[in-house]
Amino acid sequence: MNVMVDEGTCIGCGRCEELCPAVFHVPEETGKSEVIDPDGCDYAGCCEAAEENCPVHAIHIK
Repeated sequence: MNVMVDEGTCIGCGRCEELCPAVFHVPEETGKSEVIDPDGCDYAGCCEAAEENCPVHAIHIK
């Protein structure tokens, strides 16, 4: 599974990090979500929830 965050769309709300902290992190420096463990989607099982709950649809899973 391949997961990415569109940084241009991300508003840094942190919902993805709340739902899937094994995969996403919103650093204070950028205020934008980043993928910290792309393989985490395979074992954490929470990437779909993060994608569905992103208010600006910045998370994409392929």
